[in-house]
Amino acid sequence: MKTVLSILAGVFLGASALTATAPTSAAAPASPAMSMPATGSSATCPALLDHRFDDLQTGKPVDLCQYRGKVVIVVNTASFCGFAPQLGQLEAMYRKYGPDGLVVLGFPSDDFHQEFSNPLSIAPFSRKHYRVSFPLFNVTHVTEPSPNPLFRQLIQASGVQPKWNFYKYVIGRDGKFVAEYPSVTAPDDAAFQARIRSLLGVKP
Repeated sequence: MKTVLSILAGVFLGASALTATAPTSAAAPASPAMSMPATGSSATCPALLDHRFDDLQTGKPVDLCQYRGKVVIVVNTASFCGFAPQLGQLEAMYRKYGPDGLVVLGFPSDDFHQEFSNPLSIAPFSRKHYRVSFPLFNVTHVTEPSPNPLFRQLIQASGVQPKWNFYKYVIGRDGKFVAEYPSVTAPDDAAFQARIRSLLGVKP
């Protein structure tokens, strides 16, 4: 009888030990975290547009990558320059061809000492006198030795840095540099307009 009880006790204790030590099934591995490409990342944005600049009026950063796929005119502006009326001509182009994919990006600069000392005066002046609605950014340097990153790239691509206010650099829909136009080439110049229409794929 004692032998039988001993056997039963051994079986019971062995089963308990197996239950206590048996490993639980491994949990399924966690799915890797999915991340969206960062806006303006080199994988999704042309290098020339892979920049952020603060909006002149709001001070909030603007990601230029949002303009990929558009024809872009980058221009250094100055309120007191003799070429300032080009602001109105650029605005006219922006309004006319904006629906076709044109954007004008204005970079006020005092590199040639013809801009307001108070940046807060620039946007109201541009709206009042030239009805400017295209994007304007905070006052910046556009010439060597310290141009902002976008102008540095444009200078390298074109081989020409702004020699005065209202130099115009054109970027194609593919995000690559196309051409540079000096101050004396007005936005309403026939050849300039024809080049922009060609890039946009718009008939005269």
